[in-house]
Amino acid sequence: MGLFGIGSSTDSNSAPAVPDDGIVPPRKLWGDKFGVLATRGLQIIVVVALAAGVIWGLRQLTLVVIPVLLALIFASAFAPVMGWMRRRGVPSILATLVALLAIVLILGGVGWLIVWAVRDQWDSLYSQAQAGAQQLWQWVQTLPFGIDQQQIDQWIASIQDFITSAQFGTGAIAGVSVVANFATGFVLLVVVLFFFLKDGPRMWEFLLRPFRGSAEARARRIGDKTVSTLGAYVRGTASVAFVDAVGIGIGLWILGVPLALPLAVLVFLLAFIPIVGATLAGILAALVALVANGWVNALFVVGLVVLVNQLEGNFLQPVLMGRSMKLHSFVILIALTIGTVLGGIVGAVLAVPITAVAWGIVQVWDGPNTPARWARRKSTEPAPS
Repeated sequence: MGLFGIGSSTDSNSAPAVPDDGIVPPRKLWGDKFGVLATRGLQIIVVVALAAGVIWGLRQLTLVVIPVLLALIFASAFAPVMGWMRRRGVPSILATLVALLAIVLILGGVGWLIVWAVRDQWDSLYSQAQAGAQQLWQWVQTLPFGIDQQQIDQWIASIQDFITSAQFGTGAIAGVSVVANFATGFVLLVVVLFFFLKDGPRMWEFLLRPFRGSAEARARRIGDKTVSTLGAYVRGTASVAFVDAVGIGIGLWILGVPLALPLAVLVFLLAFIPIVGATLAGILAALVALVANGWVNALFVVGLVVLVNQLEGNFLQPVLMGRSMKLHSFVILIALTIGTVLGGIVGAVLAVPITAVAWGIVQVWDGPNTPARWARRKSTEPAPS
C-alpha cells in the first residue's frame, strides 16, 4: 500500500487528494498552487481597483486636494521656524501670523517677478525661440539622415491636437474658469495653511488617537518623516532653483544673450520639475542664443547650463537636501510621467516630493533607522560553515 503512496500522508505542497467520487471539494481547490495564484490575482485586482477609485476621487476634488497638499508642504517647510518661535515663547497666534505673512509675501513676490519679467517680453521670447527652432530644423534637413517632412507634420499635428484637446484645455487654458478656480484655491490654501501652522501638532495628535503601542510609534515615525521630507524638499529645491537662476542668468548676461532676465525666471520655475525642467530651460536658452548670437554662442549656453546643473546635482543638492530626496533618476522620471498624466503641471511638481515621502515612510517602517523588511539590503557576508 505504502509503495504506491496509497494511504500515505501528503505534504503541504502536493496536490489535494481526490475523493472516491472524483469531485474535489471547493475549499481544497484554493489550497494548491493554482489556488494560491488565483488568490493573489484577486488580491491584486482589489488593490488596483481601490487605488484607481482613490485616484479618481482625488481628481474629482482637485480644487480641494491641491490646496491642502500645498498647504501641508508649506507648513512642513516652515515647521522649524514655527518650532523655533514657540520655543522662544512667542504666542501661537502671533507666530502663525508671522509665518503665514512670510509665506504669502514670498509667493506674491515670486508671482510679481514672473509677471514683471515675462509678461512684457514673452512675445519676444516666444518668437526668438520659434525662430531658433526653425533654424535648427533647417540644419537638420541638411544632414544625410534627415527626418522626413511628413513625420514632422505628424508630430506637429499631434502636439496641436493635444493642446486643443478637452483634457488639456480643461487643465491649462480654460480661461475665466481657471482664474476663478485659482482664486478659490488660493483662498482655501491660505485658510488651511493658517490652521496647519497654528494647530498642526494638535491635529496630528487627534489623528493618532486610534493607534496604540507599536502602531502608534510607527504612525509617529511616519508623520515626522513626512514633515521632514516635505520641508527639506521645499527648502532645498527653492535654494537650488535660486542658485541655478542666478548662475545661469549671470552667464547669459556675460554671453550677451538677450532676454536673460526672463530666461533666468523660467530657470527658477522649471527647477521645481527635476531633470525635465532643467532640460527645457537649457533648450529654450540655447534657441534664443542661436537666433541672437549664432551657433558658437548657443553651444556656450548649452555648456553653461550643463555645468550649472552638474554643480547643482553633485555639490549643492546633497548639502541642501540631504539624503531625504535621494531618488534614482529612473524613479524620478517615472514619477514625473505619472504625475503629469494624472495632474498636468501641478502633478509634475508634486510627483517627486510625494514619491520621496513614500520612500521615506518605507525607510522608517520598522524603526527609526530600520526600513521595511522587503526594502532592506541583503547581507553580503558568507554564511557560516
